Amino acid sequence: MGSIIAILNQKGGVGKTTTAVNLGSYLAKAGKSVLLVDLDPQGNATSGLGINKQALGETMYDVLFNHQSAPSVILNTEFDNLQILPANTNLAGAEVQLVSALQRELQLRQVLEQFNHDFILIDCPPSLGLLTINALSAANYVLIPVQTEYYALEGLSQLLSVIGRVETAINPNLSILGVVMTMYDARNSLSEQVKNELGKYFGDKLFKTIIPRNVRLAEAPSFGKPIAEHDKWSKGARAYKALAKEVIHRV
Repeated sequence: MGSIIAILNQKGGVGKTTTAVNLGSYLAKAGKSVLLVDLDPQGNATSGLGINKQALGETMYDVLFNHQSAPSVILNTEFDNLQILPANTNLAGAEVQLVSALQRELQLRQVLEQFNHDFILIDCPPSLGLLTINALSAANYVLIPVQTEYYALEGLSQLLSVIGRVETAINPNLSILGVVMTMYDARNSLSEQVKNELGKYFGDKLFKTIIPRNVRLAEAPSFGKPIAEHDKWSKGARAYKALAKEVIHRV
């Protein structure tokens, strides 16, 4: 099995799904086989790859709760080397159903053991519930996107505490791959201040690559394309290409 990376921040709107889709795209372009696991009931990673999430037959929900074979639910995308386990709002009830499941923290791990892609990227929901615990229990690494804004560090200590507890109690192979700054605006002095604070806090765990605020990056999901296909010369595209190189180097 290759590297399983949970892309996680319990705060919404920090560029988590954008990172999952575009990092996956550039890892695939680097010749790596990539499986993107959409574990967010909003299904934005699914629609971000041009898939109509309302028209899906089976989804991650059926894999977790209806004994559907995971390989049969995987969808090929328009992009070479990139596949997805899709999700939609059916997954919204998963937290409640997992409460009574046997080995409830290990459901996703058992699913992903069937695959040997070079990279499996899990787009986690913006919460620290049982779906996220499942992702952490299955993963080798955690990648944390952090928006360069005033409240960037708020909640990170809680997130790191949860990661530490999962590592101790369930998954000793779990480690933090790194923290990536997103939505960076070089014209804003606050972004620079947050960058300095994150550097002090995380040291060499902070990726050198910084994802900028970029209109082309923001509009790509509405076209159902990763930024590599929408505008490969944009600042956002160059940033995610650089991040993919850093991720390959770190793992």
